[in-house]
Amino acid sequence: MIPVELKRTVFLDRDGTLNKDVHYLSRASEFEWIPGVLPALAALQQAGWALVVITNQSGIAQGKLSLEELQLIHARMERELDQAGVQLAGIYFCPHHPLNGDNPGPCPCRKPAPGMLQQAATELGLDLKNSWMVGDSIRDLQAASHLDVPSILVRTGKGSEQESRLRAHPKLRTWVAEDMAQAAEYILRRAPSQ
Repeated sequence: MIPVELKRTVFLDRDGTLNKDVHYLSRASEFEWIPGVLPALAALQQAGWALVVITNQSGIAQGKLSLEELQLIHARMERELDQAGVQLAGIYFCPHHPLNGDNPGPCPCRKPAPGMLQQAATELGLDLKNSWMVGDSIRDLQAASHLDVPSILVRTGKGSEQESRLRAHPKLRTWVAEDMAQAAEYILRRAPSQ
């Protein structure tokens, strides 16, 4: 992981945004990049954007994958990113059950809550005022919206199905892109190299 100081950032959902969504990815051997993602991330990094993965992983709480398996998946992901010349500033995940066990109220880190973005910003010194969130779910967009971070919904993963729900969330500062490649192009057009 690379150290980051007050850098503009692209927060990235994982499943359905970066890799094909296989519904509770539980083995590194099942990890498969969505076409065009690696060059898109490389272009963002070369333009001066920090890249941070923000992912709900309730499969841990549900017993569908172990923490060790998740670490193997992320190790493979980072190894393949490194081969493409891309380094993540961080990977943040929420392992909690959607119902949050015996705790009252929603989990503060599970998207749509902004906890993981806030934690990353604090730990990595990120500039939330100059950041974006890219994801395939309304939850991703809502997490960003809590911090006034603009977002892009990609139509990969669950995105096409989620797009029809955007009308019910008129306050979201969001755009729609076909995939991560188009999302990166949009971000780079609006905020070129730094």
